[in-house]
Amino acid sequence: MAKLIKHGEIVADEWKVFTLPAGEAPEAAKLPAGNVLVPPAVWQARKLDLVHRAWDQGLLLGVWLAPHEDPSDIADDLADFSVIGIHFPTASEGRGYSQATLLRTRLGYKGELRAFGDVGRDQLFFLERVGFDAISVKDVLGAVGSLRDFSITYQATANEPLPLFRRGGAKEAA
Repeated sequence: MAKLIKHGEIVADEWKVFTLPAGEAPEAAKLPAGNVLVPPAVWQARKLDLVHRAWDQGLLLGVWLAPHEDPSDIADDLADFSVIGIHFPTASEGRGYSQATLLRTRLGYKGELRAFGDVGRDQLFFLERVGFDAISVKDVLGAVGSLRDFSITYQATANEPLPLFRRGGAKEAA
């Protein structure tokens, strides 16, 4: 089973990311067994089926966003999701950071927020700062230590709403 970093620990990844095949209608999508992250198009088209599937089979439900998708489009349904995944198709794609910040700060999402795709070790610390608590990365063992690359942070972010000077951080920084 695949592994990921969740809350700074290496754990088994019990989720499948469902990608809608080209040309297939969201209404006709054949979903895999188990906990599944679906794209918003499938969620919108099959909302009742997915909720019943979760209730009847005891499965968890999640959605994943591509870089061009607006988290506000799923704002009314956030309570239905155990996980929201954000896809990073390339290492240089930065919109996922903004999506995560929006979900955590403006929309108040409290569930698991997962980064996946082309995510590298050098991004982990910053992904955590904007609110990701689960990160799928190729080299899990080599990457987990990078979450502690920096011991003090100055700015306020999703995972630390107070800037250093409001935390009494002048003493920490010295």
